[in-house]
Amino acid sequence: MSLRGSLRKRLRLQWRRVAWLFAILGPGMITANVDNDAGGIYTYSLAGARYGYRLLWVLLPVTVSLIVVQEMCARMGTVTGKGLADLIREHFGLRMTFLIMMAVLVTNFGNTVAEFAGVASSLELFGVSRYVSVPLGAAFVWWLVVFGSYKSVEKAFLVACVVYLAYPISGLMANPDWGAALEGSIVPRMPLDLAGVSMVVGIVGTTIAPWMQFYLQSSVVEKETKISDYGNLRLDVVLGSIVTDVVAFFIIVACAATLAREGVHDIASGADAARALAPLAGRYASWLFAVGLANASLFAASILPLATAYSVCEGLGLEAGVDRSFGQAPEFYWLYTGLIVGGAGMILMPGTPLLQIILVSQIMNGVLLPFTLVFMLILINRAGLMGDFVNGRVYNFVAWSTVVVLIALTVLMVATSF
Repeated sequence: MSLRGSLRKRLRLQWRRVAWLFAILGPGMITANVDNDAGGIYTYSLAGARYGYRLLWVLLPVTVSLIVVQEMCARMGTVTGKGLADLIREHFGLRMTFLIMMAVLVTNFGNTVAEFAGVASSLELFGVSRYVSVPLGAAFVWWLVVFGSYKSVEKAFLVACVVYLAYPISGLMANPDWGAALEGSIVPRMPLDLAGVSMVVGIVGTTIAPWMQFYLQSSVVEKETKISDYGNLRLDVVLGSIVTDVVAFFIIVACAATLAREGVHDIASGADAARALAPLAGRYASWLFAVGLANASLFAASILPLATAYSVCEGLGLEAGVDRSFGQAPEFYWLYTGLIVGGAGMILMPGTPLLQIILVSQIMNGVLLPFTLVFMLILINRAGLMGDFVNGRVYNFVAWSTVVVLIALTVLMVATSF
């Protein structure tokens, strides 16, 4: 075989591998990436601005926990064919499910407001008024889900995942101190003041959010993943978890290398971080940061209401799913519509305390997560429900350790506030 023929064969083989990789990507990659939303980007930016590289170490154990937690949800959805809220209702009763769903609804509404705040503030950097960007963005995400099928919505979400490459590029353009970044990544240093503890809780809460578990499992169920295909789904979950925390790493690094170095420790939004990057890392780095924020905010403004509609409707025994029509699942679509209209409307009201809404919603994620994880762990260890797919010792150790650490951080945050 000639050299040219050999090269063509290798290229075809590599292309098939790339095509196979993109073919298996879906719920895991989407769920993990959308977690880097407006609130998450702000939390990571603030961590970099206030603490420099010192909190990067938090991302390592969080990544392991994220992989384990997401894998459990994907496994439960594949084996049982039911969403997490549906299983909680069946095994713990309607009253407990109602309380959890109301907490999820309130928390996710705050998160949805934060997403539209991200849309408004990021596009204002390019001269687009929020009275234009927010209504158009709301109309787009509503149309995408209401008039799309599961497959078309999934493809649109996967395209949005690609835009997150803006953050690693922006981080590299900030010329960070890689020695300090490496030290911050492997040397744990825990701040003990209220602001520091709240920041760690916020990082964990925005990286492993309660809504993710409900959305991922519902998405796996609607995709009708078979047990024989579970190997590909697990790879999708692992890759998604790693990618999302790599993005988070570069957001913190970009702000540590610029804002923290210049003494800019307080920012009000991810857009403020993008704006402040311009004189410190160059306008192109600033633009990339802003484009990433706009994409992430719009992406999450679609998925967060969708995740909420899934969980609430499943928890109450109502029809839910993107592949169902408005007539087949009216409660599902009306709840989705109401969250979008309400979230967008809050941004257009003057005097809305956006900063407080974003921070409180992120902290509420951290507080609500242990309760969600406890239900998941009880369910996934029931042999009558999962059969041979119950958790192993390693999974249980990591998952229960995550619950204990989150509870300890939450108690420490409350105690410090007094």
